[in-house]
Amino acid sequence: MLSARYPLNPLERFYRIDQTLDGPGYVSLDTLCKTLEVSRATLKRDIAYMRDRLNAPIVYDRFEGGYRLDRTKDRNGPRYALPGLWFSADEIHALMTMNALLQELDPTGFIGGEVRPLMRRLERVLSRAKAPVRDVLLRVRIVGSLGRPVKLQWFQTVGAAVMAGRRLEIAYAGRHRNRRTTREVSPLRLVFHRNNWYVDAWCHHADDFRTFAIDAIERATSLDKKVKRVSLKEVDLRLGGGYGIYKGERLQWATLHFDAQAAVWVAAEQWHPKQEGRSLQDGTYELRVPYSEPQELIMDVLRHGEQVEVIEPVALRSEVKRRLGLAAGRYVASGAGGVRS
Repeated sequence: MLSARYPLNPLERFYRIDQTLDGPGYVSLDTLCKTLEVSRATLKRDIAYMRDRLNAPIVYDRFEGGYRLDRTKDRNGPRYALPGLWFSADEIHALMTMNALLQELDPTGFIGGEVRPLMRRLERVLSRAKAPVRDVLLRVRIVGSLGRPVKLQWFQTVGAAVMAGRRLEIAYAGRHRNRRTTREVSPLRLVFHRNNWYVDAWCHHADDFRTFAIDAIERATSLDKKVKRVSLKEVDLRLGGGYGIYKGERLQWATLHFDAQAAVWVAAEQWHPKQEGRSLQDGTYELRVPYSEPQELIMDVLRHGEQVEVIEPVALRSEVKRRLGLAAGRYVASGAGGVRS
């Protein structure tokens, strides 16, 4: 759990005490003081207030030398509820659904770990209301595809550096040019794109903005240096205009023509926030999208096969034609059974 960067107010301390004591074991007073960064006197006043005013079932065991929440006491005594957390059953179901989505977006648990204590409390509220908690979770199905697993250690290091505003030294295995480099970067924000995690950063080696795939980071070390100060508006300006994750300032516009069968689907899709599309009289569809680096756009064009034609620019049309020719050549070189002649 991330330590508090600023002093917690009383309500925040109550929630932190609840999270810390909500487990099978006992927690010592010194551990609680260190976790909340408060004095023993302040902590004792907080515990007394939670017991007396909020009916918190906090018990102390002299033999164990610590505190815990006694949920049996909570069931049999006055109802315990922290202030400021009033949700309807529908709102709780919505939060549980969002949590299921979070588990898919955050397989490393870096973000979910902070949310999990809240989810446990919501589950208890739903259980008391006899709501089908497990049924809620089973009725949410999220199908991911083509995600590349990231190493938890490096994801946590990168994520913590983004939040703390600290530079990183990374060993990076770049796939586009198939080479490994070590560089110092200022991580600016995390990006989740097509089931994969990236970090937008200022690369001090290239002296420019770069986007790094976190799964391609082979080592990450936090440095005792503050990040280069860059506004997110500038990050968007430099990295937010192109197509997909490959972005830049030098934009071109691609014009794509889809046949009538593909038009039904493509007309309802968003390929880019600034795309321009129009349905033609013969039932076909014309789509214009901005891009800087063509890799991801080419992949999306190729997945439509014979149902799409690149009209312009000429360089993009030629590259798609070349790749389709190479693909067709594989089938020409192979026999009917897929064995090369």
